Amino acid sequence: MKKLIITVFLIPCFIFQSFTQSKKDRIQLISKAKEHKIEVLVDGQLFTSYFYPSDSILKKPVLFPILTSQGTTVTRGYPFASRAGERVDHPHHVGMWLNYESVNGFDFWNNSTAIKDRSKYGTIKHTGIIQSKGGKGKANLTVTADWIDTDGKGKNLLKETTNYVFYAKGNQRIIDRITILTAQNEEVMFKDVKDGMFAIRVARELEYPSDKPDIFVDANGIETKVDKLDNTGITGIYHNPDNVNGEAVWSTRGKWMNLAGKIKNEDISIAIIDHPSNVNYPTYWHARGYGLFAANPLGEKIFSKDKKELNFKLAPNQSVTFRYRTVITSGKVTDEDLNKLALDFAK
Repeated sequence: MKKLIITVFLIPCFIFQSFTQSKKDRIQLISKAKEHKIEVLVDGQLFTSYFYPSDSILKKPVLFPILTSQGTTVTRGYPFASRAGERVDHPHHVGMWLNYESVNGFDFWNNSTAIKDRSKYGTIKHTGIIQSKGGKGKANLTVTADWIDTDGKGKNLLKETTNYVFYAKGNQRIIDRITILTAQNEEVMFKDVKDGMFAIRVARELEYPSDKPDIFVDANGIETKVDKLDNTGITGIYHNPDNVNGEAVWSTRGKWMNLAGKIKNEDISIAIIDHPSNVNYPTYWHARGYGLFAANPLGEKIFSKDKKELNFKLAPNQSVTFRYRTVITSGKVTDEDLNKLALDFAK
């Protein structure tokens, strides 16, 4: 009788242990077509969403919002989920995205519904979902889009296929973006400009502290005035492999860049890692203290102060692939950690 009782108690314990292990870091992709998004959930908790509304709302698909393993949002809310105290500049800076300021003369980066004359702006239109597959610790989402000039009413310059790979492991969340761009019926030139290419706009708390008002001007001379803001709780600082820190990282080159800060009591690190196969590796960094964190390998003339010029081109039907890894850590990371992550990504 004693043995029977022991057996009865041991079997449920074994079953419970197996169940919890199988659920750990389980990633699900949930389609919400009516809301124009695919949610990425880790153990039932939102990690991010692939957001693809009509171009009357947003001029490109994005990942928005993005959260840490603790459920803290690291992306700015404006203009879709504004939060008290955050900046309301650059309405085209939404979540995480990839586009460029000058593609055959059309500006895909700065396009937004806030602009009146959008005839020289481009629009990236979501066209389909090829794959949506969840799993334990890893999930894949493959989508397609068209880069169309004249505010989405003209020619299709580029066909895009993007594979997002989402990873979850303990206190880290990782997003790999692998984007293939294929020129269509004409040569496509990416002129050397500063606004590009792979970017994230971070929450106010992760900005670099600044007590000065500023005016930001885009490529078409449109000004956005930003008033002096309260720096209470503003903790962000950039750091690169050469130990350059703060706003001084702008226009530097490197295989990775890390943005560290704190939201409430949570230490947070956001690292973007370049891939050795990318054009003009290692990338230039278009990283600004006000919360824009971007890798731009194609703006060489701007970042080199006219010493070099790239003007990257694709012949008709030619393709190019851009690969970027973003690592969001709830906690602190070292240079050694980031070098290992970069090496792993390179493989």
